[in-house]
Amino acid sequence: MTAPMLSVEELTSGYGDSQVLFGMGFEVAAGEVVTLMGRNGMGKTTTVSTVMGLVRPTGGTVLVEGEPVQGLPPYRIAQRGLGLVPEGRQVFPTLSVEENLVATSANRRAGVARWTVESVVGLFPRLGERRRHLGGQLSGGEQQMLVIGRALLTRPKLITVDEPSLGLAPKIVDQVYEILERLRQEEGVTLLIVEQSTKRALDHAERLYVLRSGMVQLEGRTADLSAADVERAYFGFDEHAATA
Repeated sequence: MTAPMLSVEELTSGYGDSQVLFGMGFEVAAGEVVTLMGRNGMGKTTTVSTVMGLVRPTGGTVLVEGEPVQGLPPYRIAQRGLGLVPEGRQVFPTLSVEENLVATSANRRAGVARWTVESVVGLFPRLGERRRHLGGQLSGGEQQMLVIGRALLTRPKLITVDEPSLGLAPKIVDQVYEILERLRQEEGVTLLIVEQSTKRALDHAERLYVLRSGMVQLEGRTADLSAADVERAYFGFDEHAATA
């Protein structure tokens, strides 16, 4: 049986003496869209940072296609096929759009690369129009397109998109999700999306995990879950306690 694209098991980590994750576990299969949900402070970004090697785990395993990567430096994890669209976008503000893209372009196998600067600006025509503009001169939506393109140029097997809705108008968020849906349907890109919106998670993901206090509170296929199920786990609402 084929190993999941990404498998996280009993993951623990934190910052100094402050533990944030307490046995996190989830899986993402090839070609799948999975969402990690949770309120601020529940461990979503720490989970992503630990998987990507930006925060060192204190326990547990992170497997990419069955091979352990926990504890490796971030560049080695990226070489194994994990790409990241970070929270807050984090473009290089003093580099042009083209320079931002070139900075992450990789062709490790010296073969024909699906994603090049030209194919990225073909996917995002607005970036082509603003090719010579500095990253700091772009709108929030344009920056989000840029960092998605930047992630594609690392030739990932899986892209993690951390809070794609953050700081963007609803119309722009709709456009971002349309792009992610195209990448999944037309390019077969595997996606792990960190999100706070129940509606967007249920509309776009095949499976979701709701985090609370550094642990998975609820998991399941979105087709089998209602908004009420998700919101009870999301907010920690206990029906029995409320009626006691």
